[in-house]
Amino acid sequence: MKVNTLQESEIIEIIVYSFIAFLLMGLVLILFFYFSRKKIIQKELEKKDLEIQYQKELLSAVIITQEEERKRIAQDLHDDISSKLNIVSLNSHLLTTPNLSQNEIHEITANIINLTGKALDNSRKIAHGLLPPVLEKFGLHAGVEELCLEFSSSKAVKVNYENKTTFDIRDIDKHLHVFRILQELMNNSLRHGKATVIAVLFEEKNGIKNCYYSDNGIGFEMKSDKNKKGLGMKNIESRIAFLNGKMTLESALSKGVSVVFNF
Repeated sequence: MKVNTLQESEIIEIIVYSFIAFLLMGLVLILFFYFSRKKIIQKELEKKDLEIQYQKELLSAVIITQEEERKRIAQDLHDDISSKLNIVSLNSHLLTTPNLSQNEIHEITANIINLTGKALDNSRKIAHGLLPPVLEKFGLHAGVEELCLEFSSSKAVKVNYENKTTFDIRDIDKHLHVFRILQELMNNSLRHGKATVIAVLFEEKNGIKNCYYSDNGIGFEMKSDKNKKGLGMKNIESRIAFLNGKMTLESALSKGVSVVFNF
């Protein structure tokens, strides 16, 4: 009888200890999943915060670029066109002066024609800076081709351009961003990278257009944020974002720069 009672007591103890062990294991699992979930949520929030911060930086870069462009246009209008038109206005009033000789009239008229012509040329340059006529009329291929020729004509750099795809001329807004990206990259290669050779290639893969850009410049250390910002990467990244594209950048000291982006 005592043996049976002892066995029952041991069984009860085993059951109780097992139950407590299961409770503890359950509690540990609950705590583990709770803190794991909390950590995952925290990481997701941090990721979203970084994305928001990145979007803010891109927006800031766009706003700064727009403001700089407005200031440049306003300065060009004031310095070049406005000043010339003021002189044209003064010369026009001179023509109303009584008793002017034919030589004086001819000189004033020639001056008006000359200044008007220069004002028109400057206005065309400003318009060209906003939207290159070749790009608007003939599309991205012709626009990039002209851009490459302009840089090559400086004799400071040779630009090799190859296009293996076609562009829809109706996508002018998208193509303007691509054009500005290449313009920015070329300016950086020449001004900062001291490059003597630049290569630009367009090709299409699985319906997605890719642009491959590289130079033989001095390059920069990828770990240095200062150098990346010095290349105006925020401005380029903002345009890539508008294109819903992706970009990869590779560089090293004395190895030049290589950029690939799609659109």
